[in-house]
Amino acid sequence: MLLSMLFLAVASASALAATGGVAAGGASATVTGPAVGGAAPTAGAPVVKKPHAPITSKSTSLAYRGPIYEKTATGQVVPYLTPQSPSEVTSSTGGSVVGVAADTKPELLVPGATARVVNGLAAAPMSAPPAVQDIIWSGNQIIGLPYIYGGGHASFISPGYDCSGTVSYALHGADLITTPMDSSEFMGWASGGIGTWVTIFANGGHAYMTVAGLRLDTSPVDDPTDQNGPRWRPLRPGNPGFTVRHPTGL
Repeated sequence: MLLSMLFLAVASASALAATGGVAAGGASATVTGPAVGGAAPTAGAPVVKKPHAPITSKSTSLAYRGPIYEKTATGQVVPYLTPQSPSEVTSSTGGSVVGVAADTKPELLVPGATARVVNGLAAAPMSAPPAVQDIIWSGNQIIGLPYIYGGGHASFISPGYDCSGTVSYALHGADLITTPMDSSEFMGWASGGIGTWVTIFANGGHAYMTVAGLRLDTSPVDDPTDQNGPRWRPLRPGNPGFTVRHPTGL
């Protein structure tokens, strides 16, 4: 009789271990899937999936009709009121005209993990790291300025920017570089491959970047607007012929 009871107890414990169950009155267990990268998770620890910003898209539409917010100078996040006309640039709306001075550009935000275009400027995702938001808000400061070969290389401050000067300016806004870089230098900069939030494409003659699902580029390739100079553009359907790099950790 005693042997039979011991056998039943062992069999019950084995069944619970196999199914992840717990005995009546015992502490409950959290069952999680494989952690990112294939490592086994710690019991009870939630599995965190990192957002992975796309770098290609078949669509050229940048339309967005969702909520838009603005981070104020005091750090508050408030609803953004889009200006009704180019001259309506006031502290009450936070609005600005594309191409005007840097200190007038609002720090726009949208819910989720994807950046959106609002009147030519990019709104940063609320779930993005602060450095990614800073890259986007910095890039906004030069949107609409003309393409100037070599612009943004002698100094980060320039009346216009070329391709790598544009990328340099945006990265500098997040304190990721201290001096402007050309496209050849970006081919060996930071980490190789696609980034979680930011990816840079560079070769000997051109450079551009994608940030949280938008492309910052001076070239109008794969952009229906066909305008040169620093602008937020749709993702390309492919990025052939470029070395792929990303800021370490982003």
